Amino acid sequence: MDDIDAFLDALWLEQGASDHTLSAYRRDLSAWQAYLARFDEHALDPARERFAAWLEERREAGYKLTSNARLLSSLRSFYRWAQLHGRIDRDPLLDVKLPRVRPNLPGTLEEEEVERLLLAPDTATPLGLRDRTMLELLYACGLRVSELVGLESDAVNLRQGVVRVRGKGNKDRLVPMGDEAIAWFETYLSTGRPALMSDTTRPALFPGRGDRAMTRQTFWHRIKLHAVTAHITRPLSPHTLRHAFATHLLNHGANLRVVQLLLGHSDLSTTQIYTHVAQARLEQLHAEHHPRG
Repeated sequence: MDDIDAFLDALWLEQGASDHTLSAYRRDLSAWQAYLARFDEHALDPARERFAAWLEERREAGYKLTSNARLLSSLRSFYRWAQLHGRIDRDPLLDVKLPRVRPNLPGTLEEEEVERLLLAPDTATPLGLRDRTMLELLYACGLRVSELVGLESDAVNLRQGVVRVRGKGNKDRLVPMGDEAIAWFETYLSTGRPALMSDTTRPALFPGRGDRAMTRQTFWHRIKLHAVTAHITRPLSPHTLRHAFATHLLNHGANLRVVQLLLGHSDLSTTQIYTHVAQARLEQLHAEHHPRG
C-alpha cells in the first residue's frame, strides 16, 4: 500500500471521512505526486522550492487562489499524518503561506422567494407532493442535499416532530421539523410515497427510480425546474435553502451556537460566515428604510 492509500484509509477509519472527501484528497495528492514525478521526486521528499514553483505554474494556468488554498490544506493534512506516523521528520510545506482567502458569502434567498419556491411543485401529483415535502424539510431543517436524499423511513419521528440526520463523519443529530413540514410529511407518507413505490418496505424515504433513494443530482435538477416555475432568476446552488435557513434564523434573532448545532457544524467558525450575510441584510434594510440611511 502506498502512502496516499494509507493516509486515505486513516482518514476513513479515524475521522469517518465521506467518499466525496476522500476523492477530493486523492485528487489533490495524486496531482502533487504526478507533478513531482516530472523531477523524479517522491511526495514525502520534495525539493524545498518545488511547491512554490507548482503554485506559480497553476496560477499561470488560471487556477484561483481558493483552489490553491484548498490544495495546500490537503497536502498539509497528508504531511501531518506522515510526520505523526514517523514517515517524515519535518513537514516540507511548513513555511509555505498563501494570502488569506476571504470566504465567499453564500448565496441565499429572500423569505418571499423561498415561499414562491415552496409553492412551485404541483402537490396534486405524487411527484409534486414528494418535491414539496423535500423542499419544506430542506428549508425547515437546514439539511445538506446529501443528508436529505439519504434519509430513510425510520429517520422521521412525527410524534416528537424531529428528524434524525446523519451528517459528516457519520455523526447523527436531531433537528426539529416545525408544524408546516410535519403537516406535509404526514400527507406525503399517507398518499405520496405509497404512490411512488412498488415496495414501501424499502428504506428510501424519497424514492427516485426503482424504489431506490433519489440522487443528489436528480433533486438538484428538480429544484432548478421549480425555480423556473417560481420565477426565481438569481443563481442557485445545491445549498441555497440551507443558506436561507441559517440566514433567516439569524435575521430573526437566533443564537449562533443554536444555528451551529442545527446545521451540524463541528466548528463555530464555519457557522460565523452567516453572521456576515445577516449583517449585510441589516445594513441593506437600514439604508433602504432609515431616514438617514
